[in-house]
Amino acid sequence: MAAEVETETAQRVKRLERKGIVPGLATVLVGENPASQMYIRLKHSACNRVGIRSENVVLPERSSEEDLIERIMELNGRADVNGILLQLPLPGGLSPQRAMMSILPEKDVDGFHPVNMGALLLGAERLVPCTPRGIIYALERLGKKLEGAEAVIVGHSNVVGKPLAAMLLNRNATVQVCHVFTRDLAEHTRDAEILVVAAGVPALIKKDMVRPGAVVFDVGINRVGDRTVGDVDFEAVKDVASAITPVPGGVGPLTVAMLLSQTVSAAESQAALI
Repeated sequence: MAAEVETETAQRVKRLERKGIVPGLATVLVGENPASQMYIRLKHSACNRVGIRSENVVLPERSSEEDLIERIMELNGRADVNGILLQLPLPGGLSPQRAMMSILPEKDVDGFHPVNMGALLLGAERLVPCTPRGIIYALERLGKKLEGAEAVIVGHSNVVGKPLAAMLLNRNATVQVCHVFTRDLAEHTRDAEILVVAAGVPALIKKDMVRPGAVVFDVGINRVGDRTVGDVDFEAVKDVASAITPVPGGVGPLTVAMLLSQTVSAAESQAALI
């Protein structure tokens, strides 16, 4: 599915190029977090595959909040930058909320600005968080009827849980959102036709917690020894689920593909205003 999105995105890039527009994405990285550096490289490699021009703005670990916001404001003012992505987490002392709010909503390709989040809650989706968008895309490609479907989300983060709940509600699914304070988690997860797990707890979801035939999305990324594992006991749950995403190689590639798609969407919208 990620490859299909990239192929479609590359075609949209070519259409813009014929109008003299080359979509541009700027990533902003503060410090030298190895995981963040790896994610940035993956995103830039993906941009290269579809023809999006990309650049990485790197700031020192000890940068002030004012320095960070000043650089973001510079990118806001550049016509050749259609999308801005602030790589999280930020070093201690820097507010991700303030930094993300300084990104123009029309360039917020991660979908975290309050204007974009507000539009999502009102049912007028614009730029939305990329992982939830990828999950909705996958469900629609699988032919899963969302209207009336029982969906359970484990995890209520601003990155996955909350925006995905809103996107499912916009499509008339029945949604339960669980989290660390939920009593008897299994009682809820066994209701799910669609189960999305983003809790950050290795193998949290066992076979007996999953409804037979459920579609399971594992968004967790955890290091256990020398392995990367998800929040779902994959080997056990795959025997009862009708479809399940692996970790790694599941939701991650689709998330990156949605970032590319939204960068081009931002470029298309901005071109329409010229």
